[in-house]
Amino acid sequence: MKRYSGKTVYKGIQMGPVFVLKGKESQVKRVRIEDAQAEIERVEHAVRKAQEQLQRLYDKAVKEVGEASAAIFEVHQMMLEDEDYLEAIHNMIRTEMVNAEYAAAVTGDNFSEMFANMDDEYMKARAADIKDISTRLVNNLTGNEDTDFESKEPMIIVADDLTPSETVQMDKEKILAFVTVHGSANSHTAILARMMNIPALIGVPLDLDAIHTGMYAVVDGFQGEVIFEPDEETRADAKERIEQEQEKLRLLEELKGKENVTLDGRKIQIYANIGSVSDVAYVLENDAGGIGLFRSEFLYLGRDQFPTEEEQFQAYKQVAQMMAGKKVIIRTLDIGADKQVDYFNLGREDNPAMGYRAIRICLTQQDIFRTQLRALFRAAFYGNLSVMYPMIISVEEVKAIAAIVEQVKAELEQDGLPYRIPEQGIMIETPAAVLISDELAKLVDFFSIGTNDLTQYTLAIDRQNEKLDAFYNPHHKAILRMIQMVVENAHKAGKWVGICGELGADRELTEWFVRIGVDELSVAPSMVLKVRKAVREIRISDGSISG
Repeated sequence: MKRYSGKTVYKGIQMGPVFVLKGKESQVKRVRIEDAQAEIERVEHAVRKAQEQLQRLYDKAVKEVGEASAAIFEVHQMMLEDEDYLEAIHNMIRTEMVNAEYAAAVTGDNFSEMFANMDDEYMKARAADIKDISTRLVNNLTGNEDTDFESKEPMIIVADDLTPSETVQMDKEKILAFVTVHGSANSHTAILARMMNIPALIGVPLDLDAIHTGMYAVVDGFQGEVIFEPDEETRADAKERIEQEQEKLRLLEELKGKENVTLDGRKIQIYANIGSVSDVAYVLENDAGGIGLFRSEFLYLGRDQFPTEEEQFQAYKQVAQMMAGKKVIIRTLDIGADKQVDYFNLGREDNPAMGYRAIRICLTQQDIFRTQLRALFRAAFYGNLSVMYPMIISVEEVKAIAAIVEQVKAELEQDGLPYRIPEQGIMIETPAAVLISDELAKLVDFFSIGTNDLTQYTLAIDRQNEKLDAFYNPHHKAILRMIQMVVENAHKAGKWVGICGELGADRELTEWFVRIGVDELSVAPSMVLKVRKAVREIRISDGSISG
């Protein structure tokens, strides 16, 4: 029995046989050819076949994980159409009179290395995509077929790394877990694993030559470890824990359709946080009452130019329509800090978390802001959509936003486009906003407390800095007092207040939130039923409340 630790991508526990997926690093031999044109035609045929394969992968991914996560296969298709890439292959065939397989492999390596050596992190990440499509091209040229995952029995996939292509081809009903030696928590594969709800570990220091298909293993995403050839005691323990998790899920399923109400009748809204249109499926699956935080910046990430008004409008409209009258709260652009986008040209900052981000960008680059507001107001015509503005620190900012809203309203009137000015709120994420929340409440329709940033700014702790984990305390008395102050000031002004940070799903605080009058908790979709269960077990007393 051997144990290995790794980083959890998706929590869960599974046990079963291992399938070791080894990369098809085919030894491509250099062969001198006589007919260059014939080889070029072979390349063109292999490209067409690859495009068809990628289209099938895209169609499969859309059904299983949504358009946002499937988009990588569209990117791969576009890369296969890149003239520089294809011409480099053709040119090598013509000038060196070599076989198509060799030219494709060498060109792929060259382009991948070029991207990997770039300074920009996004472009570096494209190196893996280049490698993926080049491998696909070589496999098509050599006649190597993709691994038929769908024909296999349920198993734990162990690999050095997994490409998006490999991940999506897998029948998720037959995959128990992922374990990889390499990979990033932000890679396409990690994202797909989370979307597919498959327990996964990355960064596990394995010698793949010592692991073989057919071995038995336990993957524990809660503990962040994988155990190969577990003994009987470990198997029995894992089996019991798996059954416990399944029972918890079964019991939670029984809460679907029930109210979020305490034993003595106090109600609270439980909404879900999402990052893309495709995540709406998880909102509906987990019976959330609405969407309390839709991170609109997903539309701006992973691309090299600003999304158009029409692109944004269609995305917001789709979410509003899919939620069928349930509230959808969309946060305006929150780029900056840990979410950098090159084409914004934000520049390097020594302390980006406290720098040029969120509403500060929108108020200084108003063309970006106006485009988003136009799309949001047009989408609001088609559903119960609300808008909230992040990182507010002053009354002046809120008044500036209101002025821009009026200008956008006039533009839409002039353009004759159907629209609706939705309910508008602000996020309370700074101590400044907390201390003037009585004044801010008079200017907006609601508050949403972003506890992640509020904790960071109040405690003067960078929440991305692992060295400070021991000092980062979201239960700090100062944080709780601030939350209570915001709730009281909102209610005095007749406005509702919600929480959309990590604390919203903290069941140690659920009863306290209900007691102080928080109106709404917005949590990850997977936490909706768990928080509902916690609410339904509370009995509010007439005791005093203190932070």
